[in-house]
Order: sequence, then C-alpha cells, then structure tokens
Amino acid sequence: MNAPVHPQEFRTDDGSTPAERFARLRDTGYADLAHLPGEMPRSRLRGVLRSLAFLKDPLTMVRDQMGRYGRVYRTPNISGGWQVSLIGPEANELVFMDRDKTFSSEQGWNPILDLLFPRGVMLMDFEEHRVHRKTLSVAFKPAPMQNYLGALQDGIAARVAKWPEDVKFYPAIKQLTLDLAATSFLGIPWGPEADRINKSFVDMVAASMGIVRRPLPFTAMARGVKGRAYMCAFFGREIPKRRGATGDDIFTQICNAEHEDEATGKTRLLTDQEIIDHMNFLMMAAHDTLTSSLTSTVYYLGASPQWQETLRDEVRGARAAFGDRIPYGELDRFEKCEWAFKEAMRLNAPVPGLPRRALKDFVFGNYTIPAGTHIGINPMMTHRLPDLWPDPDRFDPSRFSPENAKGRHKYAWVPFGGGGHMCLGLHFAYMQAKAFLFELLEGRRIVLGEGYKADFAMFPMPRPRDGLPLRLERI
Repeated sequence: MNAPVHPQEFRTDDGSTPAERFARLRDTGYADLAHLPGEMPRSRLRGVLRSLAFLKDPLTMVRDQMGRYGRVYRTPNISGGWQVSLIGPEANELVFMDRDKTFSSEQGWNPILDLLFPRGVMLMDFEEHRVHRKTLSVAFKPAPMQNYLGALQDGIAARVAKWPEDVKFYPAIKQLTLDLAATSFLGIPWGPEADRINKSFVDMVAASMGIVRRPLPFTAMARGVKGRAYMCAFFGREIPKRRGATGDDIFTQICNAEHEDEATGKTRLLTDQEIIDHMNFLMMAAHDTLTSSLTSTVYYLGASPQWQETLRDEVRGARAAFGDRIPYGELDRFEKCEWAFKEAMRLNAPVPGLPRRALKDFVFGNYTIPAGTHIGINPMMTHRLPDLWPDPDRFDPSRFSPENAKGRHKYAWVPFGGGGHMCLGLHFAYMQAKAFLFELLEGRRIVLGEGYKADFAMFPMPRPRDGLPLRLERI
C-alpha cells in the first residue's frame, strides 16, 4: 500500500512523519497471524463468496465466529488480505483511547475509502487529527447549532406534511436527510442542484462497500468516483464565494474557520482541497448515519406501540409547554426520545465495524498482534453481547435510563466511536433526531403490517432491504 501524501508533515512522539511511519509497515499475512484462533486460508473465489455471505448476514457470521474462536480472532477482509477482529468493550476502549498511539484510523479506512472520501477528518491520526478536528468544531458550537435547529425544524415540518400515509420509509427519510444536509450543511435551496448532489453522495457511499475496488466501467466504484468528481468540482466553485462571507450553514463556517498551522505556529484558513475533503466526508457522515438510525428508530417504535405512545406523550407535553418549535435550550427535555434513539442504534449500530491498522506490536487478550495488522472492532456485536445487554435482541429504551445505565462499561455502547475520534457531529445527530420525532409523533402513528419483521442489511450502514413499508396513520 502506498503511503498517503500529506500537505503538512505532522510528527509524532518519536519524531517521525506519517509517511515515514507508514513506509516502515508491511501488511501482515496468514503466517504472521497463525498463532491466533480463526479462519484458515482459502482460494480467491472462496474468499469472494465468503465476503458476499458476510454482507448478506454479518451478525450471524460474527456470532458464529465469536462462538468458535472467542473475542480475538483472525479473519479474511474484503480486500483479500487478513485482519484481526477484537470484540467487546475492553477492545473498544483499547482502540478508541489509544494511549500509546498504536492504531491508525487513516490506514484502517484507506483501503475502503481512499478513492471516495480521502483526507476527511476521520482519515487522520494523532496531532494532525487533533488540529483539523479543532478547526472543524467551530461549525458545531452552540451559536451555529441554534441556527441549524430552526432550519431543520422548518424543513422537517414541510417535508413530513407531504408524506402519504402509506410510505416506504427508508427512501423517504433518506431524501429528507439529504435535503436537510443540502440546506444545513451547504446553504443551498432544494432543487435540481441539490438532487444532483444527493445522487453523488448515494453513489459514493454505495461504492464504499463494493466488491470491485477499482473504478472499472459499470461498477459501483466507477459511479462513486464519478460522484466524488462532481462534488469536488461543486465545492471548488463555491469556496471562493464563501470566503469572507457570513452564513449559517456548515460549509460557510468551515470556509472561514481559522486553522492552526503547525509548521509556522500561526493560524490560517483551510486550503481549498482541505475544505473539499472535509465537506465530502462530513456530508456523508451526517446524512447516511442519521438516515440509518432514524429508520431503525421508526421501525422499532412501530414494533413497540407502547413505547411509541410513551414518546408521543413526551412530545405532546413539550408542545404544550412551548408550541410547535423546540427552543434550542429545551432539547434535553426529550429524555425518552433520546433513550429510544440510543436503543435503536444499539440494535443497529450505524457504523457496524470500525477498521484500524496497528503501527506497532501490541498485546490484547493474551495475544501479541504484530505491527502492520489490520484491526476491526465491532460495535454491531458488542451492542448485542448478553453479558452487557440482557435479552439483547429486545428493544427496550429503558436500558438508557440513568438508573439502568449506571455501572455499565463506558465502551459497551459506541455508535459514535470514542476517545479522540468521537463523532464530531453527535450533538447535531441528537438534535436532528429529536426534531424529527417531535414533528412525526405529534400527528402520525407508525403502523407496521401484521406480522411484519424488517430484514436489515447491516453494511455499510443498516438499511431495510425492502425499504421498510409502513403506514403513517394520521391522528
């Protein structure tokens, strides 16, 4: 794997640059990992068939592997190499806290995202990541967040009012979150340009899990790379217009954010390419994970009418207190809505697996794992471990009440990651979810077909294979 090109050379504690550090690594093969329990080598064809089987039902496969091998085991990865799976809250804590700077997020995600979302903040490590994260955080401070909330509520109310009673929920909410991203993130109105942007992001995300990893004609990767080219051109045209301008959207905020330049010790604006890379990533992270999580929330509320009524009572109490718009300072009032949103993300983690690459040898679970190894932690499985979550397949938002959450391992629930790589937009996600439930549950009842049970494809993000047909019954 080629070392990535860095516009700045951020040095780590040993004085090395990222390029120097990655150049010292080699991919570990089966022989390097033979001391670990796990799967045996197989032909390329069988490897592809295994990858397809995994994508069809990853939860069953991971449960089977964990039952046979334990919570540390080797397994083939989608690119044909090998990785080590680490399952459980202790593994999550080791990787997220990364006290010894052992795990590279950039080198973990690059094989999956390098052609589509390169150099986004998630694909940065250590000091470089800290500096860029600090720069981007200006867009998620209370003042701009308060402005986003007003635009979100207006957009949600307008779109939900037009939904028919019988609807396929997943494509409907996906269109809504894309439209909201166009307004809140980009500051552009709904229309043909927003539609073209939406299509580009749909194609880019679909390509991230394509079996064919090169942009060959007629492949998902080719469509994804084309989508990225469109977005790069769009942002490139828009950046000069946003420099020095005022605006409530995230794009304009980032175009004018001051960035800490390690080389000079001074602040500067982000370069055009840095803005392009960060905006591509943030748009993807904002709308796709939220689409998945809201779909799961609505499905489980439809399957749990009692909980749906509990949340509706909370929404109506809030409306009685402050009318048809939520004041920003009142978002914490939606306690049970937040529990339900969290429980839906427990059952269907919006990012089911998180890759890293070991930059040096480390020990976990009494096994020594060598430098260069690709690592995967697994929120999807950790969220369903019965020793952490009794009756783990049951939807029960009360798991997140203060009394029930007390004493639970801090890294037992990690839909937003953790440590230095905790999701930058997690408060934006909570805000948008509460605004959506506030609008939906006041005037609609979620009704599933008799005997209906959704079949979720889990990767790259959970989504119902049939689009989740349901009835939003007016009340």
